[in-house]
Amino acid sequence: MTYRISGRALAAAVGAALLVPAVTAATPAAAVTPAVSCTSAKADLAAKLKKDITAALAGRKGTVAVGLYDRSTKTTCTLRATSAYDSASTVKVTVLATLLWDAKKHNRYLTDTETTLAKAMITKSDNDATSKLWKQLGTTKIKGFLTAAGMTKTTPGANGYWGLTQENVTDEQKLLKLVTAKNSVLSDNSRAYILKLMGQVVSSQRWGTPAGAPSSVAVHVKNGWLERSTHGWRVHSLGTFNGAGHDYMISVLTQDNSTMSYGVTTIQNVAKAIHKDLVPTTSGVTRYTPTSRPSEAFVATPPQG
Repeated sequence: MTYRISGRALAAAVGAALLVPAVTAATPAAAVTPAVSCTSAKADLAAKLKKDITAALAGRKGTVAVGLYDRSTKTTCTLRATSAYDSASTVKVTVLATLLWDAKKHNRYLTDTETTLAKAMITKSDNDATSKLWKQLGTTKIKGFLTAAGMTKTTPGANGYWGLTQENVTDEQKLLKLVTAKNSVLSDNSRAYILKLMGQVVSSQRWGTPAGAPSSVAVHVKNGWLERSTHGWRVHSLGTFNGAGHDYMISVLTQDNSTMSYGVTTIQNVAKAIHKDLVPTTSGVTRYTPTSRPSEAFVATPPQG
């Protein structure tokens, strides 16, 4: 049986076929902006944190990743938790943890030289001290610690550029959890030593996640910043907080900031919201106001970047 189709019908069919791909190509999927996600065992806390962290970031330029974990209320908040960032000086906590992990494996104490370097690296963010420890350890040992710690998405910087280590919020939160609770990776003495040094950071570097922390909690912090030709300023802050019935840690990683101070303000806005929601103040309890002139060590980067 033969079917015939008119010239007009054929033209219409061909026209429709040509239009279909054109329409599809003209409507690409819109980019989805990641949203803050929170869960908690405490009624209404997750919703409040989600709302207040989101509000703290409203209107802020830049790309921000957030991690919060509070053991006492089983509260977790995340934003861009798997996005990779250049570490800048925040990797110094990983360097110290690797040094202590390796010493434990060999059943030895740190030498006087290692102790001096470790203190300078954390409390003053000394880059030379970091470079010496990084070279001493080597990437094999650093990768060994990362494997033991489950920090599977952290990649050590190549060619001695430890500040270009790739890290994300998920792995930094894993590190802070190891530092703040008993585990098989770091000894109790090692954990206490890391927290001790993070609690002795010089005042000009005690900015970021401690902003707004109540005086009823102990503060431990390590920050970092770095400017490069792509993604502008990276500004990061890691903090652990213990007291007033809470045991929590905050990681905030940022990039695409126009200036260092802009990134600092973004982090501190987020931190203030978190501290306020987790630990409401009672009379006589003040909240921490960080330095108005934050400083950090400028880490070495390749000439082209």
